[in-house]
Amino acid sequence: MGEESLICSFCSKSRKDVSKMIVGATKVAICNECVRLCEEILEEDVVKSRKEKLYAGDKEILNPVKIKEHLDQYVVGQERAKTVFSVAVSNHYKRITQPPKDFDLDKSNVIMLGATGSGKTLMARTIARYLEVPFTIADATTLTESGYVGEDVENVVQKLYANAKGDIAKTERGIVFIDEIDKITRKSENTSITRDVSGEGVQQGLLKIIEGTECRVPPHGGRKHPDAQMVTINTSNILFIVGGAFTELETQIRAKKSGGIGFNSPLRDSDTENYLSDVKPEDLIKYGLIPEFVGRFSMVTSVNPLSEDQLIKILTEPKNALIKQIKYLFKLDDIDIEFTKEAKQSIAKKAKALGTNARALKNILDSIVLPYQFDAQEMRNNGVNKIQITGDVVDKGADPVLLFKKQHGISKKQTS
Repeated sequence: MGEESLICSFCSKSRKDVSKMIVGATKVAICNECVRLCEEILEEDVVKSRKEKLYAGDKEILNPVKIKEHLDQYVVGQERAKTVFSVAVSNHYKRITQPPKDFDLDKSNVIMLGATGSGKTLMARTIARYLEVPFTIADATTLTESGYVGEDVENVVQKLYANAKGDIAKTERGIVFIDEIDKITRKSENTSITRDVSGEGVQQGLLKIIEGTECRVPPHGGRKHPDAQMVTINTSNILFIVGGAFTELETQIRAKKSGGIGFNSPLRDSDTENYLSDVKPEDLIKYGLIPEFVGRFSMVTSVNPLSEDQLIKILTEPKNALIKQIKYLFKLDDIDIEFTKEAKQSIAKKAKALGTNARALKNILDSIVLPYQFDAQEMRNNGVNKIQITGDVVDKGADPVLLFKKQHGISKKQTS
């Protein structure tokens, strides 16, 4: 049987109608489209099973060790934060699925402190995907107290509802991550003199939905209108995680630990030491979060600044590592791309210098590979088989090494 005469045994499409046909030992064939459909069906079964286990309070899926093992596949380092977060998530969903009969369990909301790009949002998003629950992110600096111009605090619930595709039950078991929470603090402990009214107002507004209330939100977003249709969402079982850099607090703690400033001050590696690891609730109140707001979070944890070695690991080791993603995209154009050890080190060094940790990595990588992604098909047509990114490409803007496939081996050529 010739290749052109092959017919998919499942959808009956011919070889010319699909990009790939897989033939078994008994000449039974399946096309790439049916393979993809089978994968989706199997994934749906896995997701359905996971949801059923979650709602039934399955001990395995809610085991903190299992949760952390999943986080380990995506988040480099941050062992303490991943442990705290795993326990908080486990306790939260146990509270929902297996509530005690004679008393109430408090919610396990979490405050996460640490620099931008250290993994706070990634942890929250990864857990939501693992549990297959709706997830949304909000920026605290865009929120306003109800009645003021800006984004109403209840809009975070509306966004969660939208991400749950209009399913109220799913919304009420979702996860909300609010970033930049340190930007809505009071300006001073003396609230009667220099209080940041809008910041405290936002905290008060968030307080209601975090502790649990019934929110009436417009199903399609936007601000409330007296005549508009509303949906009611109970927030009592929504897990809230708030994060912030708390830079000024970190500076204060660093100065205190280092014994002040002067020639006799002990030297510390401020690039890797986590000065926020010992922060207590009273420190957050002194910083400007209102006591009632802090009291709604049962766990406080922090993420460590990332070292250059950890940034290199982020490039290659996680399940969805950035270089893995780039390699996949180039492979679709039948081109391999390789980053040398020196190139990875240079990328990590640049990211560290920018001060935004892992967030800088993608921008640096994109700036390097973008021209070659644009020309990928033309390069392939010209016989390019592989692109090698060296340290000089990253540091000096040099051309990468191109490898050309020939009939009897591979030749090396520098781009012009």
